[in-house]
Amino acid sequence: MAVYTEVTDDALAAFLTEYDIGTMVAFRGIAEGVENSNYALRTTSNDYILTLYERRVDPADLPWFLGLMEHLAARGVVCPQPVRGRDGQALRHLAGRHAAITTFLPGVWPRRVRQEHCGPVGAALAALHLAGADFAPTRRNALGPDDWAPLLERSRARGDEVQAGLMADLDRAMAGILAAWPKDLPVGHIHADLFPDNVFFLDNHLSGLIDFFFAATDLLAYDVAICLNAWCFEADFSFNVTKARALLSAYDAVRPLSPAERAALPVLCQGAALRFLLTRLYDWLNTPPGALVTRKDPMEYLRRLRFHLSARDEHAYGI
Repeated sequence: MAVYTEVTDDALAAFLTEYDIGTMVAFRGIAEGVENSNYALRTTSNDYILTLYERRVDPADLPWFLGLMEHLAARGVVCPQPVRGRDGQALRHLAGRHAAITTFLPGVWPRRVRQEHCGPVGAALAALHLAGADFAPTRRNALGPDDWAPLLERSRARGDEVQAGLMADLDRAMAGILAAWPKDLPVGHIHADLFPDNVFFLDNHLSGLIDFFFAATDLLAYDVAICLNAWCFEADFSFNVTKARALLSAYDAVRPLSPAERAALPVLCQGAALRFLLTRLYDWLNTPPGALVTRKDPMEYLRRLRFHLSARDEHAYGI
């Protein structure tokens, strides 16, 4: 989450007249994250999140995202629900952007990941994968392997400013990852961004999943690899195999990984680390001055990538 587009009080008041959710009581920008403009909204009826869609989000994909969230919630996945206006539409325009209001989920995301967080995350991810199985529409992953080389090119001119020789290192890593990328693993709808700040806990229980605007139709085990990157490294970037084992065991109890998925974990984790390194690198070099956004260090993912490149097989992940 972040704020790139400012919304005036008058514009918001006019926008809210299209809904039956009361009038504004409080309204503030949310600085966490890097993609869309997000605001916490309290009205006379309830708490909500207002999102203005920016940057990498294709407006043509927005009905798919909103429809997926509605579908998952109907099958027991706790996630934000789009709020429809008086005309029955959830997607609208505000301040020159596509915009939507979603329900607010109680809870807080874990600032310090502990082992006891990882099992619930694995189980919730597997439940999401199963719940999405009968959602018929599909969406190509716009940040999948075919998009990594073009994304790297967008940072090539200045990438070595971040670290000398970085572009050559990424070229070598990408060539190996793409050559080994699996083709025949189970495919379904993935969250693709299930980082700690997108998972809420309340009273030590997982209370909901948020931010589905990278969701796509892709390899299910790739989503697992994203979570291993996001949840199982310590502050010194050492890999915590105990956390990984907890995450994978809980996932497996809901949706067992196939032998081929397990064997592919090292390259899937390499690809996941590379994908987030590339988007963070671009944002690090191109975040607009004055944007209310917390930039994320791309080099954290170079450290993760190096671990995965050294992993000989799936046993490096505790299985």
